[in-house]
Amino acid sequence: MEVDPSYHTAVLIQEGFQHYLQNFHIHTDNSPRFYKMRDWAAKRENQRKRLRLYKDHVAQTKTKVLAEIGLYASDFFFWRDTKGIYSRLIAGRNEKELAETFFNSVIRKTYPGLAINEALMYVHEGYNSCDLLPNGHLFNTYSANMGLVPILRKIFSDYDFGAPLMDPEADIHFLETAVKNVILTRYKPDADTITQIWKSIFFRGKSAYLIGRTRLGGKWMPFIIPFLYGSKGVFVDTLIFDPILMSGLFSYTRSYFMVKVDVPSQLVSFLNSVIPNKKIHELYNSIGFNKHGKTEFYRDLLNHLAHSDDQFVIAEGIKGMVMTVFTLPSYNIVFKMIKDYFDPPKTMTRQEVREKYKLVGLHDRVGRMADTHEFEEFHLPLRRIHPDLMAELRGTVNSLLEIRGEELILKHVYIERRMTPLNIYLDNCNLEEAKQVVEDYGNAITELAQANIFPGDMMIKNFGVTRQKRVIFYDYDEIEFVTDMNFRAKPKPETYEQIYSPEPWYEIGPRDVFPEDFKRFMIGRADIRDYFFEVHSRLFDPMFWQSIQKNIRSGEMPHAFSYPRSIRFRPNELV
Repeated sequence: MEVDPSYHTAVLIQEGFQHYLQNFHIHTDNSPRFYKMRDWAAKRENQRKRLRLYKDHVAQTKTKVLAEIGLYASDFFFWRDTKGIYSRLIAGRNEKELAETFFNSVIRKTYPGLAINEALMYVHEGYNSCDLLPNGHLFNTYSANMGLVPILRKIFSDYDFGAPLMDPEADIHFLETAVKNVILTRYKPDADTITQIWKSIFFRGKSAYLIGRTRLGGKWMPFIIPFLYGSKGVFVDTLIFDPILMSGLFSYTRSYFMVKVDVPSQLVSFLNSVIPNKKIHELYNSIGFNKHGKTEFYRDLLNHLAHSDDQFVIAEGIKGMVMTVFTLPSYNIVFKMIKDYFDPPKTMTRQEVREKYKLVGLHDRVGRMADTHEFEEFHLPLRRIHPDLMAELRGTVNSLLEIRGEELILKHVYIERRMTPLNIYLDNCNLEEAKQVVEDYGNAITELAQANIFPGDMMIKNFGVTRQKRVIFYDYDEIEFVTDMNFRAKPKPETYEQIYSPEPWYEIGPRDVFPEDFKRFMIGRADIRDYFFEVHSRLFDPMFWQSIQKNIRSGEMPHAFSYPRSIRFRPNELV
């Protein structure tokens, strides 16, 4: 009996998704093991491998499907039937929304020239269509009648970090004091007061986090307890109640968490209750399902476009030599497209720029680089494109444009969170704000370097300021690994000819960097230049950069704190 090709294709795609998900869980389950061993290099490499899984499994599934379907690849009715069968196959899955996204990815790679099509793809389903399932078994629950200290002791016994606790009695005292000072001075527990903590531990870098909420005063009060693993064991580092700080832990500038999850929509729903100012797509990103986060972002944008009428315009800031950047004023993102031609002295190719973005996507962003979604065949309503923007696009990225009916199609585009360019921020802030932000600008460069990222072009126009006044790097076309660079001091001229030579009289290699030259372009605002040079004088010393190289090569991995060090219980404890 001949097998229905639509059914066979749907099965192949489901099998591809299942294989991806199995490997995703394997890498996620590896993270606690590497944490226990304090093998930070292996933990980081495990994270990279998990990030590569999705693309690899989509490519493998595409190859299998094309080998089976032949001429059906561009048959509308074949794919319509395949989607219907696939929907039935995944109907009972706990990760149905992720399976839908996987199908979308495969068909986009398989069907030649396919645009977004609701008959063939899952355009609006996703998170909102997930079944509501009981979630009581996902938490450890503690009743207030146990008493605060017994609750804390029970929490310590319920969660196993695979390593000895450094000083649990001190940890309990720190937590007890924090709860009393911050919460119990304002609210009194009653018979209905309970605390719930998600059973799975959230791992990232050298940290492990417990995320929970307490029902108090008629509402849920969320909290996060970060644990660090130092040379003497695991210890509580702080207790976070501040919603802004909690949101920062899930920032688009941070690497994804490693957390065991059987029903992703349940975890996202819980996180949404804990951190309500994060959008659904950001929460999927944060737990490692960034491709589905991309899908949910697209749905959010479609919804926004349906309920707004402003036009896409050129983004504020100095125009770049490599990227054309535009935005929608009412929506907090920017679109970045690689130009057809680069202005001198840029000599790279479009593919080389794409490789830089891939590098960032796989690297630890340490809270200093923005996460990016990459799209192909991205459709925008033509009537929403401002004439000035259209002229700019035609003049810089024309090869990446296509007009089809009432839509502008972007053949390739990156989408990132919108920030205020640092140069514009400095033009409009007061002296104290300027001091704060340029200090953080220097911190950003240092932290990137410690994570083995050399920004290359460190001009302030390539950095942005978030709403929390945090400085983020977002121009990736010139980044390199710090360990690949040669940081040198400039030779001192000794002769008349050398002193007055119009060109450098010494040999300069392609990867030579002279940190003392940074002063010429880093800060232009006169009233803060000297302050910046004093606070971050190390940045202009080649030995500082060489010491970072040495540390990286020796395997040292500095911890990237996701919250202010000032709130740590043990500010001098090293990790």
